[in-house]
Amino acid sequence: MESNILIKRNIDKEFSASTVAFLTLGCKVNSYETEAMQKLFEDEGLRIVEFSQKADIYVINTCTVTNIADRKSRQMLHKARKMNENALVVAVGCYVQAAKDTLELDAAIDVVIGNNKKKDIIGILKEHFGGNTCTVEQDTLQREEENSTKDKNILKEDEDTKIFHKEDRVIDISHETEYEELNIREVSEKTRAYIKIQDGCNQFCSYCIIPYARGRVRSRSQSAVIEEVKRLVEKGYKEIVLTGIHLSSYGIDFTENEAYEEESLLLKLIVSLHEIEGLQRIRLGSLEPRIITENFAGTLSRLSKMCPHFHLSLQSGCDATLKRMNRKYTAQEYYEKCLLLRKYFTAPAITTDIIVGFPGETEEDFLETQRYLRKISFAQMHVFKYSVRKGTKAEIMPDQVKEEVKAQRSNALIQLAETMTKEYQSYFEGKTETILIEEAMVIDGITYQVGHNERYLKLAVKSEEDLTNQLVSAKVCGYLSKEIMFCEIMD
Repeated sequence: MESNILIKRNIDKEFSASTVAFLTLGCKVNSYETEAMQKLFEDEGLRIVEFSQKADIYVINTCTVTNIADRKSRQMLHKARKMNENALVVAVGCYVQAAKDTLELDAAIDVVIGNNKKKDIIGILKEHFGGNTCTVEQDTLQREEENSTKDKNILKEDEDTKIFHKEDRVIDISHETEYEELNIREVSEKTRAYIKIQDGCNQFCSYCIIPYARGRVRSRSQSAVIEEVKRLVEKGYKEIVLTGIHLSSYGIDFTENEAYEEESLLLKLIVSLHEIEGLQRIRLGSLEPRIITENFAGTLSRLSKMCPHFHLSLQSGCDATLKRMNRKYTAQEYYEKCLLLRKYFTAPAITTDIIVGFPGETEEDFLETQRYLRKISFAQMHVFKYSVRKGTKAEIMPDQVKEEVKAQRSNALIQLAETMTKEYQSYFEGKTETILIEEAMVIDGITYQVGHNERYLKLAVKSEEDLTNQLVSAKVCGYLSKEIMFCEIMD
C-alpha cells in the first residue's frame, strides 16, 4: 500500500513522547521561531531537553544561506538520528524549503516541514501518527524500553486536529501572502528578547537564496507585536531587538506600496513600542540603507529608549560590484546615510557586512572597497568570503575569484575591521556608560559582571554580586580583552 508519508521507523500510530530537543541553525529569525515552537510543545506537556541529550523528538530548524549551511543542516539531522535511532527526527525551515525532495529521501529524517508551517508543527505530528492518511511500515527495528507509553505524553489526534497532507507541509512559499503568527513567552537570554516582526524578502540579491526559501515580504500586525513586547516586559525583559528577514520592508505588504515612505511603518511601530512602560531599550536588526532618511533618523534620535546601534548591510564599497550583486544603492548613497546617522546621534555604532571575492571583483575593485571602508570607519565589520550558492544568479557569473585571492582579501579586511573597532572603543575610555548586565564571567580568577551598553559595546565591572538584568552606570577605564572593556561602577 502506498503511504502518504514514508515512515522509516517502526513507530506505533500513537507515538509516545515526553521529551523534545531543538537545534537552531542560522539567523535570529530562526532563533525566534525555535523559541515559539518550544512553547507549542510545552503547551502539549512535553519537556524541553538540551540537543546533546537523548530525546524522543529532535527538531532541527535548518539554514540554507550558503552551501556550508546546507551541509551543517544535514550533519545535525544525522547527528540526531545517531543519538537515538528510535527518535522522531523533524527537519524544519529554510533548508527544507530549498531541498524538500532530497530531505524526503533521507533515511535519517522522519518529517519535513517548510517555512510558514512551523506554527502547525504539533498538528502535523499528530496527523503523522493519527492513522488517517498514513500507513506504518513494519520492520525489524525494536522500540526501546524507554519509548513505551508509560508516563509519556502521546501525540495523538484530537477531534479538531487539522489534517496536514504531505504536500501541505512544504508549500510554494513564493505565493504565500499570510504572515505566520508565532509568539513567545520567554527566551533563553535573560535580559534581551528578539522579536520577529517580518518575514520574506523582495530584493533578490544575485548571491542570495533566501527570497526563494522565505518568500515575499509578509509583516506582522502592529497590535500583535505590541502585545508580545508588553508580555515580555511584564516578565522582566528590559531590551527588545526587532528582527526580520528584511526588516526595512516591514509593512510594505500592508500598503501595496514598496517605496519607502517619508514615515515608514517600521518607524511608526518603533514610536508605539517606545510608549510601553517598563521597556528600557529598543534595538534594531539589520537595516536596508535606503530606510535612513532625515525623518527616520531625526525621529529615532528623539526617542530615549532607542539604541544608537545601526547595522547597515553594505557588502561592497565598489559600485560595479554592488550592481552585479543587485544591491539597490550606490556607495555614495550609503555614505550619505551614515552621515545622516552621525548628524542625529553622538558616536552611533554603525556596523556592517562585507563580501570579498564576489564574481568579477578585480584587485582595483577590492582596493576601492578597502579605501571606502576606511572613509566610513565602522564600529564593527563582519567579513565573509564569497561562497557559491547553488540556484542563484551569481553561481553562473563569469570571472569567479580564486579561493586564495578571497583569503588574502578577507585577511586584509579582518585586520582593518579590528583596527576600526579598537578606534571606536577608544572613544569611550573615560566616559560613563549604562550597562545592561547579562552574565557573570571569571577572567584570571576574578569575577566580572558583563553586558552591553546602548551602542553594543561589551563592558564589564568587577563584582561578586549577581547583577544580571540590572542597569549599571560605570566609567570605562580600559581593556580586559580585545572584545571586553573594563569599567568601574559609579556610586
